[in-house]
Amino acid sequence: MNEIIFIVEDSPEGGFTARSLSHSIYTDADTIAELHANVRDAIACHFDPVEKPDIIRLHFVRDEVIAA
Repeated sequence: MNEIIFIVEDSPEGGFTARSLSHSIYTDADTIAELHANVRDAIACHFDPVEKPDIIRLHFVRDEVIAA
């Protein structure tokens, strides 16, 4: 596996949630730096070192509501 993609969204409680599109991996964090560390840790826990993806892609999704 070369790449794994995570969808990152703002958490209603504050911070961020990240979930993998292709595997059952989910994590959250209060800051972007903490999110990077938590995603790397989740990847290390989920994959054997030889199966670990080379690239972790974080796709940030944000809903914005504006008055009409």
